[in-house]
Amino acid sequence: MITDTVRIFSLNIGKQYAEDVARHLGMYVASHEERDFEDGEHKIRSLENVRGKEVYIIQALFSDDTMSVNDKLCRLLFLTGSLKDACASKITLIIPYLCYARKDRKTKDRDPVTTKYLAQIIEAVGTDHVITLDVHNLQAYQNSFHCFTDHLEAKMLFTDYFAELAANDDIVILSPDAGGMKRADAFSISLGKKIQKELPVIFMEKKRSKGIVTGSSLVGDVRNKTVIIIDDLISSGTTLSRAAQACKAFGALKVYAAATHGVFSEAANVNLQSDALDKIIITNSIPDFKINNDLIQKKIVILDTVPLIAECIRRLLTNESITELFH
Repeated sequence: MITDTVRIFSLNIGKQYAEDVARHLGMYVASHEERDFEDGEHKIRSLENVRGKEVYIIQALFSDDTMSVNDKLCRLLFLTGSLKDACASKITLIIPYLCYARKDRKTKDRDPVTTKYLAQIIEAVGTDHVITLDVHNLQAYQNSFHCFTDHLEAKMLFTDYFAELAANDDIVILSPDAGGMKRADAFSISLGKKIQKELPVIFMEKKRSKGIVTGSSLVGDVRNKTVIIIDDLISSGTTLSRAAQACKAFGALKVYAAATHGVFSEAANVNLQSDALDKIIITNSIPDFKINNDLIQKKIVILDTVPLIAECIRRLLTNESITELFH
């Protein structure tokens, strides 16, 4: 692989993840300066020449104990703009977790469509290509951006994890709401192909209004079965907990949850304690999740997305198909 014309960057806050990706590619993370001022402003610049280089910036956008999502976004925008001004030939943002992706449509009068606004400011600083992992609404993501976009999926990581379990148990795949049926169908096909079994897909009735979730009826049979609940993210854990309890109430033997992004708001420390949930499988797209409950931590299994991101970059550099990664 020719790496002399390629540079990988990350903010300091996400450097470890980017270094792991770079190591898979036999590369390194380029050096840069982040300088904070007493008035709360900051500046960011590359310490390496990027003129004519193809640049990849790897940075998940989520809040943690040291920096808000808006702080990270602002720094990412400034870094991108500075690299474009320094004559980088092409800038690709790889954002394993894309912030504001859930506010993708109007649900009330004068509601913002924040996903669209996010796309506009990312493009405004000179971004050529955006790649993310299991975005909340794929169609909204693709329609919001005018620059090139790609979408990565973690379903093969979950497929490999559940293959042995699914080969021995009577499995059913559950979407926690009707809107997630496409994701559940895709996972069912992937896992079924791996183990040479046809896996049924069902869903749970869910209604959300003003942050309150109601509905717990299951459309499908879970009695004496092992249920895998598949979703894109876990935030408060309310939906997941309700789904797991409904499954156990209707006779499920075991209930597992698989979600790409472990956002885990503070409420998750209470909601996910339910005995109805046997294991929670997530990825490291958000490495610093906020679970401080020992009972819940013992249930969590973390799958590594680093090889997936590295393979995506390798394929881009060699003009190979990214889509083939998920089939």
